[in-house]
Amino acid sequence: MIVVTSLENEKVKKFKKLQKKKYRDEYNQYIIEGEHLILEAFKKGAIEELIILEGKSAPIPAPYGYYSLEVMKKISSMDNPPEVMALCNRFSEDTDVKGDRILLLDGIQDPGNLGTIIRSAVAFNIDTIILTENTVDLYNPKVLRATQGMFYHLNIITRKGMEVLLLLQNIGIPVYGTDVNGGVDVRTLLPEEKEKFALVMGNEGNGVRDEINEQCTKKLYIEMNKNVESLNVAIAASILLYELGR
Repeated sequence: MIVVTSLENEKVKKFKKLQKKKYRDEYNQYIIEGEHLILEAFKKGAIEELIILEGKSAPIPAPYGYYSLEVMKKISSMDNPPEVMALCNRFSEDTDVKGDRILLLDGIQDPGNLGTIIRSAVAFNIDTIILTENTVDLYNPKVLRATQGMFYHLNIITRKGMEVLLLLQNIGIPVYGTDVNGGVDVRTLLPEEKEKFALVMGNEGNGVRDEINEQCTKKLYIEMNKNVESLNVAIAASILLYELGR
């Protein structure tokens, strides 16, 4: 068994680079960590090569290499690296919005929030997620871990915000924003208002950009205790998606 032990190994240096977005874009590849994510990636045919800690076994039939613990620590984005990671190829993005249930995320910056929202989107049967250009990278390691592999089960595309709105308007999909003051209680929507929609959720601190918010055809809000001013964006998105799916 050949084990890579050098931190200067060319593959190791490439794997380390993939922690940064510019190199993920350059190589069109990314690293996933942990067996659960690897199994999900394997189902989708995304895995190029397994990165395995010396002495451990491959969880799936795929090309692999063995690496020392020191090297695994360098490659991993986690404090305690898992026993197996994988180099994956990014899929080509679809150019079209698929389905009638759309989630538009404008400027989400926290990787954990994006990952949680993606999991909720799968749970509540969203067809397409659109990420605006100012949203955290889908392939950020923290995003990938937070999705628990659910990002493989969605059509996810990246577009400029205003271009997306024009596209949605052209295909006749109403756009729902949020407004805690002048919005409509999401629980009062009619069944036909839930059949086709694009729900917009915005930045953690600033919300949805004004130019996008102004184009929304309806504003929604979540009825809650008056002592609570606002909810975390991932929690709010999950509640709204649940209500829209009822």
